[in-house]
Amino acid sequence: MTAEIIDGRKIGLDIREELKSRIEKLRESGQPPGLAVVLVGHNQASKTYVSMKQKACTELGIYSELIELPEETTEAALLEVVNALNENDRIHGILVQLPLPDQISEAAVIEAIKPEKDVDGFHPVNIGRMQTGGEAFYPCTPYGIIKMLEHKGINIAGKHAVIVGRSNIVGKPMGQLLLNKHATVTICHSRTENLAYHTKQADIVIAAVGIRHLITADHIKDGAIVIDVGMNRDDAGKLCGDVDFEGCKDKASAITPVPGGVGPMTITMLLANTTESAERARMK
Repeated sequence: MTAEIIDGRKIGLDIREELKSRIEKLRESGQPPGLAVVLVGHNQASKTYVSMKQKACTELGIYSELIELPEETTEAALLEVVNALNENDRIHGILVQLPLPDQISEAAVIEAIKPEKDVDGFHPVNIGRMQTGGEAFYPCTPYGIIKMLEHKGINIAGKHAVIVGRSNIVGKPMGQLLLNKHATVTICHSRTENLAYHTKQADIVIAAVGIRHLITADHIKDGAIVIDVGMNRDDAGKLCGDVDFEGCKDKASAITPVPGGVGPMTITMLLANTTESAERARMK
């Protein structure tokens, strides 16, 4: 068996094509979607990621603003910026790039963003609505994974999904979104004993723990679907995931590569959430 490669770049482009007509309608109405990205400090990885987001906005016709603040910015000063964006009718999505400097509480900043502009899907109100099945913006990486599975025609209902990783950004919301799609969900983490025992029972394995090549062929059963959220570097400095791709690709039925798998979907779903926010605002 050779696994089908789940190409996040191609799926992301397909979704962006679908977004174009919705964005054009909004532009014709005089209210194009608007995304504001706030970058605090000089984290190079964050700068690169922000640049990719801005480029994607430009390509789709989404209005974007980049607000760059110095490393020494206080929490109060950042909250003032967020509050101003909350009241800016041209902005439908607010994204404060993480991580933030130590003097700023990430929780305080996330909670300051209006839930209807929280296109990252991290606000407690959106998390709560996701848990209860209400209208919400979903965290972009888990949302993108759901869209990848659906795009490939993979039926999630009734499947046993094992998630390795329990972060608030990926692991926990991933579990809830899969539950919402009627999967049976197991979440493993750093204190899980005998990890392979759990992952070998899974129809779908989602690795999101940040340890390169943690998941090997011995961790999966024949025909499993393997989703790799990890973004690590090997000894040669080459990007690699949490999954041993070469070892697993001949045992899995479908697998995502790194790079080119989950990563492109995260930005795509940010664009989708921003577009949806603008549509909701127009209906008010």
